[in-house]
Amino acid sequence: MDYLKEYARWLELAEDKEIRAELLSMSDAEKEDAFYRDLAFGTGGLRGVLGAGTNRMNLYTVAKASQGLANYVKEHFPVPSVAVGYDSRLKSDVFSKTASSVFAANGIQVWLYPELMPTPCLSYAVRSLSCSAGIMITASHNPSKYNGYKVYGADGCQITSAAASEILARINKLDLFADVKQAVFDEALASGLIRLIPEEVYTSFTEEVKHQSVLFGDVINRDVTIVYTPLNGTGLKPVTRALRESGFTDIQMVPEQEHPDGRFPTCPYPNPEIREAMELGIRRCEETGADLLLATDPDCDRCGIAVKAPEGYRLLTGNEVGLLLLDYICSQRLKHGKMPPHPVFVKTVVTMDLAEKIAAHYGVETVNVLTGFKYIGEVIGNLEKQGRASDFILGFEESYGYLTGSYIRDKDAVDAALMICEMFAFYKTRGISLLEKLEELFQTYGFCMNTLHSYEFEGSAGFEKMQQIMASFRKGTNSFGNLQVEGLTDYSLGVDGLPKSDVLKFRLSGGCSVVVRPSGTEPKLKTYLSVTAPDAKTASALEKQIASDLNQKMV
Repeated sequence: MDYLKEYARWLELAEDKEIRAELLSMSDAEKEDAFYRDLAFGTGGLRGVLGAGTNRMNLYTVAKASQGLANYVKEHFPVPSVAVGYDSRLKSDVFSKTASSVFAANGIQVWLYPELMPTPCLSYAVRSLSCSAGIMITASHNPSKYNGYKVYGADGCQITSAAASEILARINKLDLFADVKQAVFDEALASGLIRLIPEEVYTSFTEEVKHQSVLFGDVINRDVTIVYTPLNGTGLKPVTRALRESGFTDIQMVPEQEHPDGRFPTCPYPNPEIREAMELGIRRCEETGADLLLATDPDCDRCGIAVKAPEGYRLLTGNEVGLLLLDYICSQRLKHGKMPPHPVFVKTVVTMDLAEKIAAHYGVETVNVLTGFKYIGEVIGNLEKQGRASDFILGFEESYGYLTGSYIRDKDAVDAALMICEMFAFYKTRGISLLEKLEELFQTYGFCMNTLHSYEFEGSAGFEKMQQIMASFRKGTNSFGNLQVEGLTDYSLGVDGLPKSDVLKFRLSGGCSVVVRPSGTEPKLKTYLSVTAPDAKTASALEKQIASDLNQKMV
C-alpha cells in the first residue's frame, strides 16, 4: 500500500472532524504506521489502536468491516440478523451504533444490547435470538488505546478460519468511502430494523450461569467476604447479580475500579493476569480482611483471584484456578452421581498438562485444542451435534478463561466468578483453603509450573521482526537454558486434525516444554514455559534458566 497516497485520500474524503484533526496533526512516522497496511481481520475479527488510518480502529474501518460482514451474512442466510454488544472502552458505544447502522442499511435485522454487556452475553444472545452472526465491540484486556471488533457465527462461537477468509475477501473488495451503506441510527431504531435486546435475554443468561452449580444439595456457608473489581469494565451488574442471587451477599467493591471507564485510570493494563491491575483490590482486601479477591477484565470474559496466604494475599494463576475447578467439579459430580456418561474436558495446548492427569483420574476425556477459546467452543458445538452437549463439564485456558456449561460458546467470567466463589466457600466450610487444596493436588499428581513471557514488537518494523524470529525458531534450536530440545511440533503444518496455526511447541528434556506463537490480537510474541520438577524451588530455578535463554533469542 502506498501509505502517502492513502493518507492524502483520507484527508480529502474523511468527513469526521475528529479524524480530520488527527490526520492534519500526524508526523511522517505516524502517517506510515497508520496507513502502511489495512487493520488485520481474522478469526478474532479486528483489533487495533484507536485513531485515524487504515491500520487503526475508527468509524471508517468499523463501517467497512461491517459492510463486508453484511455481504457475507446476506449471501449465507435468507433472513439474516445480527446481534451487537459493546463494552466500556472508548468509542465502543459509537462503534456499536456505526456497525448497527451499516447492517440496517443492508436490510439486516439488528439486535443491539441497550447498555454495555460482557462478551459472554453477546455469545448467549446470538444463540438465544437465533441470529445469523454477532459482533462484540471490545479489545478485551488490552490497554485503553485499543479497541476491537469480535465476530461470532450463528453458533455463538467466534468465526472459523474459513468464515474469516470469506468475510475478509468481501471486505477487501470494498472502498471504505464509496462502497459502505449506512442508515441513520435513530431512524433505523424507530423503524424496527434495529431492535434493543430485551431484558429477558440477560435474565435467562443469568439463570443459566446459576444452574452451573455442582453443590447438588451440599451445604456451604456463603457468608464469606468477597472483594470484587470489574477493572472499570462490564462486570459490575452481571457478576454481582449472579453472586447475590446465589446467596453471596458480603461483596465489597474496589471504588476506583467499580464503574465503567474506558480510560482505565488506575490500571493501564486492565488484565487480571497482571499484578499491577490487582493492586488496589489487594489493598482493599488488606483493609477489610476479605476472604477472596475477585477480578474480571473489561469485557468480563476473564477472571482472576487472590486468596489469603501467610505472606499476604497471593494471586493464583489461570492454570492453578483451572486445576482447582476441574478437581472440584469432577469430585462433586462423581460423589453425587452427576457425572455424564462420557465426560469431556477441553484445554488449549499451552494450558498446564497436569490437568490431563486430574481428568484421567476421574475417568474424564481430555481434548487439546489450539490457543483461543473459539476452539473450545467448536468442541462443544460438535458434542451438541452428537446429542452430547451435557458431556462437556469444563473448558479452560491458562489466560484466565473458563466455562462450565454449554449455554454459550465462549469463556465466561460471570460463570467463573460464581463457580470460584462456590468452590471457595465449599472448601472453607470444611476447613480447607484453596492453597491447601492446590498443594494436595501437586502432592498427588506432581509439581508443575507454567509461565507466560510476552515480547512486544510495535509498528511495521516490529511486525517484520516477529516474522524473522518465528522463521529462526522454525529452523530449530538445540536447547533452552540447560535443557535439550527433544522434539518440535509445528502447528502451521496441521497436527492431529487441528487447523493450521502459527504455533511452535518445543519438547524439552525432563518433561518441560516451550510454546512460541504470535498474538492474534496484539503486536506481541508470546512464549509459554511449562516446567516439571520435584518441587517449587527446583521448578523456579529451571524456569529462570529457560526464560533467560529466551530473552537472548528474542533480540
